[in-house]
Amino acid sequence: MTDERTEEERQLEALRARAAGELAAVVTAAGLDEWRTRYLGRERGELSAILKGLGKLPGEQRKLVGQAANTVKVELERLLEERRGEVVARERAEALERETLDVTLPGRPIPRGHMHPLSRTTRQLAEIFERMGFQTFQGPEVETDYYNFQALNIPADHPARDMQDTFWVLPGQILLRTQTSPNQIRIMERMRPPVRAIVPGAVYRSEATDASHEAVFHQVEGLLVDEVCTMADLRGIVERFAREMFGANRKVRFRPSYFPFTEPSAEFDMDCINCDGSGCRICKYSGWLEMGGSGMVHPKVLRGVGYDPSVYRGFAFGLGIERIAMLRYGVEDIRLFAENDLRFLSQFR
Repeated sequence: MTDERTEEERQLEALRARAAGELAAVVTAAGLDEWRTRYLGRERGELSAILKGLGKLPGEQRKLVGQAANTVKVELERLLEERRGEVVARERAEALERETLDVTLPGRPIPRGHMHPLSRTTRQLAEIFERMGFQTFQGPEVETDYYNFQALNIPADHPARDMQDTFWVLPGQILLRTQTSPNQIRIMERMRPPVRAIVPGAVYRSEATDASHEAVFHQVEGLLVDEVCTMADLRGIVERFAREMFGANRKVRFRPSYFPFTEPSAEFDMDCINCDGSGCRICKYSGWLEMGGSGMVHPKVLRGVGYDPSVYRGFAFGLGIERIAMLRYGVEDIRLFAENDLRFLSQFR
């Protein structure tokens, strides 16, 4: 009996038999991918090479060889999928055999988390001021120029802006707040006196970082507005806070200062908790530690929110939360709080 098949058809049959035999010997997923590329790959596959030569054949022969090539392709793809299922199943079974699980062993304990030292300090601050009648508020960290500067008596040409290197989102209009003081305005716009509020939160300043300075840090803003309100009341609040946070014998002093949104203004210090005022390296041998700024709310600020300065007076103060945490926990580098080093953070369980 003569073989009436064309040379191309005989080549296809030989290719199918050879490819099927090699496929049966493949035992890895990587080997399957290599086999597929060799025989079915579009660019350099052997079957693809035969299909590319169809254009040189006569019309009727081209049709017969094309049908045979497609039949071989479908058959090889079917064999490939069957073999892939067998290989995957075998690899999974071998992986399970390699794994041993002793169900009698105790489970691995999950480490218990704890509060970050800055979060803990913020909560302690809020609790102290809440006992003095203050409410805790939150405010936006992305602010407008109006609330961050203008409403606080800091117009565009005011030199006080030079003290706060600003991260602008939209120059001249939107910024990352440089202080928590904008919340004085937001709170007074929403509330009528009496007002007793604190606002803790992150602030942003574009400045070089070192052991005592960070571009992102935290403050707590305090505000009290009422018909009767004096610098003596402000001093009493600050002293009460210092003694509850750092000990009953703490002393506080005020120094004249300047802030555009308060008049008069003062910086306040606390006697050194390390040397009790005798002088040491921590307080730079002065006996005092700088704590924050304060003052009576400027009449212009009160008028801007619709308060009558002839009826209402107020005071505001600001504290650095990192500074307080550094003193409480003996931390000498402010950058440690933000480095996410578990060796450092695990000390504050």
